[in-house]
Amino acid sequence: MFRGTFTALVTPFREGAVDYTALKGLIESQIAAGIDGIVAVGTTGESPTLTHDERKEVIRFSIQTANKRCLVLAGTGSYSTREAISATEQAEKMGVDGALVVAPYYNKPTQEGLFRHFSAIAKSTNLRIMLYNIPGRCGVDIGAETVARIQSDCPNVVSIKEAGGNVDRVSELRARLPDAFTILSGDDGLTLPFLAAGAVGLVSVASNLLPAEMCELVRSVTNGHVKRGEELHRKLYWLFKDLFIEPNPVPIKTVLSWRGNMSAEVRLPLCEMSSANQARLRKTLEEFEGE
Repeated sequence: MFRGTFTALVTPFREGAVDYTALKGLIESQIAAGIDGIVAVGTTGESPTLTHDERKEVIRFSIQTANKRCLVLAGTGSYSTREAISATEQAEKMGVDGALVVAPYYNKPTQEGLFRHFSAIAKSTNLRIMLYNIPGRCGVDIGAETVARIQSDCPNVVSIKEAGGNVDRVSELRARLPDAFTILSGDDGLTLPFLAAGAVGLVSVASNLLPAEMCELVRSVTNGHVKRGEELHRKLYWLFKDLFIEPNPVPIKTVLSWRGNMSAEVRLPLCEMSSANQARLRKTLEEFEGE
């Protein structure tokens, strides 16, 4: 099952094209740090602005580069059920270990619509499915009762990335779902309380930059070393906050560009960070590195 630390990979660009040299370096750094898995072409990977061919190639390249040294999930969600089914089937043929399927965005289906959407996707594949609940971006919340109903109907739905910002939600999910169903935090800053409430891992943005630290935070808490987890959380707190002062993945790509790992380039409608926010983020990063 899915547990531990997964990195929601950014997709590096250079002069408008995917920068595969930078992507290889990013994946290798994750594996060297002991990451449990990576997510290719999720929303942090700017999937809405990748072409179909680019998504396919980034997934293929990620599988090839990882070479079974960590799990590889593909982001295959869409506001169109048929599109999500097609993307999931394609990812399965390519050999991914699972699919991360975000809730439909913009069209705001009912809970019944969500149930039918996710059930149709799950029944189209043998892949293990991780649901992705992020109501702040999708405009719709996958209700805990609906998650339980989907899981009961579709045994290959085995996990959820929970980014609703509510610790009580983790407790409710844990109470409604079988023990084998795993809950992963979808918010770096809430990892510590989510783990305390029953989550068993994290799908992280910050781990693009700090994979070893994020792995240590999760492993410390899940192995019972809560005090160490609390220390890491406090050390990382302001960086967690400032990596989201502008829409993800703009800040994390900006920091990675400062490190020389890749260009800060994003695709419209996203754009570069304001000068004021860059100064704030740089100061926070310097203070973190100076501790």
